[in-house]
Parts: sequence; structure tokens; C-alpha cells
Amino acid sequence: MTRRAVVIGATGQIGRVAVGALARDGWEVTALSTGGGRDDGWPEEVRIARADRGDDDALAAALGDGCDVLVDMVAYGPEHARQLLGLADRIGSAVVISTLSVYEDDKGRNFDTQAEPDGFPEYPVPIPESRRTIRPGDTSYSSRKAGLERELLDGGDRLPTTLLRAGAIHGPHCRTPRELYFVKRNLDGRPRRILPYGGASRFHPASVHNIAELIRLAAARPGSRALNAVDPDAPTVAEIAAAIDTVMGVETRSVLVDGPAPSPAVGDTPWSVPVPVVCDMSAAERELGYRPVARYAETLPETVAWIEGRLAGGRDWREAYPKMFATYRDLFDYAAEDAWLAGRQA
Repeated sequence: MTRRAVVIGATGQIGRVAVGALARDGWEVTALSTGGGRDDGWPEEVRIARADRGDDDALAAALGDGCDVLVDMVAYGPEHARQLLGLADRIGSAVVISTLSVYEDDKGRNFDTQAEPDGFPEYPVPIPESRRTIRPGDTSYSSRKAGLERELLDGGDRLPTTLLRAGAIHGPHCRTPRELYFVKRNLDGRPRRILPYGGASRFHPASVHNIAELIRLAAARPGSRALNAVDPDAPTVAEIAAAIDTVMGVETRSVLVDGPAPSPAVGDTPWSVPVPVVCDMSAAERELGYRPVARYAETLPETVAWIEGRLAGGRDWREAYPKMFATYRDLFDYAAEDAWLAGRQA
């Protein structure tokens, strides 16, 4: 019996791997993207289609007579949930990417409050899916994702949907790779790196390969639920830096700082958080039979190689990663770092 899958956002970071995983598992896959592209790693039988997911008619046309599972990488708000629910008569079930930033702590703090004084959330370690989530809204990425979740879970009787709350996603094709912070420093020959919070910050990573495995399993086991989607390990920022050094064959000394980064331009890595953000994966193991297919350090070579390729020939990182620059503008202020280090030694 043929099982049909439609993947929205197929040429994105997660989509490329998920399409391949589904196709190799026997699904008849239609890879849907705005550009209608094809990844070299996909089996030949994968079908491609071009459509803007914001265009209801184009999406409906791409679905045709329907599919057994729709996998959505680029649903960002309640309007996208309503769009999918409006097509529920043609979709057997759905798997939708969400984010762990929907979680809220006992004091009402979340990732939207982290810039405020004492605003960083303190979650239990590890965070279970039963942890309460923020109020849905249109004010931020997190609140829009919360709205997406609420609508899809409420509509579970019409469209069973597995929501995957992904952590710090890593792998090739990422537009905001946190690993860039250390890869570029190594390429630039920086002998020292400054790590706040004693280098002990933990922000749970999520490999595209593990997320794709969760998608594959959820596609075969429809249900209405939210599940965490992270790696089996949550290394500290110091461990991540050391692992990248190993891949690149360099030695860099870490300068550890007690407490927060000295300034936004000095030591403020994309992983630097004052308290750990670590998720529980037991629900996915229990409900889907999930077992991770990759550990963080095992996937680093392909991530590092991808970043090095993007920066080849001395390409400006701001051109290679404009979205990263828009989010983290002061990543490579070496003059500020050197001045702080000189002052510390004086």
C-alpha cells in the first residue's frame, strides 16, 4: 500500500534530511518549496513541486487528492494552523516543527523576557512537555508558535498533529549556525576565546538527523501531541568549542568568566545562558519508540565543512549569513575582545 507524504519547506535545513528519511522508509514523497528545488541526496523517485505555502490555492493544488501525512517545516503562526485545518479533509495527519521557546517558567519568564533584568527563564532540568507554555499572540516568534500549537492541538480531532519542539537546530544549510562563532575564530587564527558563566552554559542542541528521525516515526504513528526534539546529549559551550577545535585540528585556550559576558561584543556566544536549557526526550521514546540516530560531536564535521565552504575565499560572514548578522551583530569584534583581554592582564 502506497503511503503519500507532502513536505512543505523541503529544501530548508530540516526538510532536506526529512525528505530523504521518508523516501528511504518507503513513502511516496512530494517535496514542496518556493523554488521547487531538489537536493542531490534525495532518491530519484522524490517528486518536486513549486508553491508558496502562504498561497492557499497553490498549497491545495500541490496536495492534489490528498496525502497520508503532511510535514510542515515553515508553519509560524495560527494562520498557518488554520490553513492546514482547512485542508484536513485531504490530510491524514500532520507533523509540524515548533520550538522549545514556547515554554514558560513558574515566574512567567520565557525567551521573550530574557533581555529584561532577571528575565531569563529558569526551567526544570530536563524540561518535560507538560511544562506550561506562553500565551499565544502576534508579538514574537515564540508567541506565534504558541498560537500555532494551540490551534493545531485544539483541532486534533480533525487533523491529528505531532508538534516537534526543536532545540538549537544544527547541521548544513542552517542560515543562523551557532557553530559559526567558533569556526570563524579558528579560521581567523584567534588563540583565545572568552566564555561567560564559566563555560558551563547548556542550550540543548537538535541535529537535523534526529529531527528527521522523529518526523519519520511520527508520520507512521499519527496522533495529537507535542514532543520535544533535541539530541541525546546537551554539551556545555566549553565542550562544544573543544569539539569544534578537534574537528578543525586546532588548539584554542578558553578564558572563563564568572557570570555574564563582559559586553555584547565580548564573549556573548549564541549558547551563553545563565541557567541550563535542557529537554526531556522520554515522551518521544515512549510514544514513538524513538531512539536518537546521532550525537552532537558526531555531526560536527558536516556542519563545520558547510560553514567553511560558505566562508571560502575570504567571503564576509555578513554576506554569507545575513540572517545571523541581523540576530547577532557583535559576534566578531576582535578589537573589543583584545582590549578586554589586555585590561584583564594589566
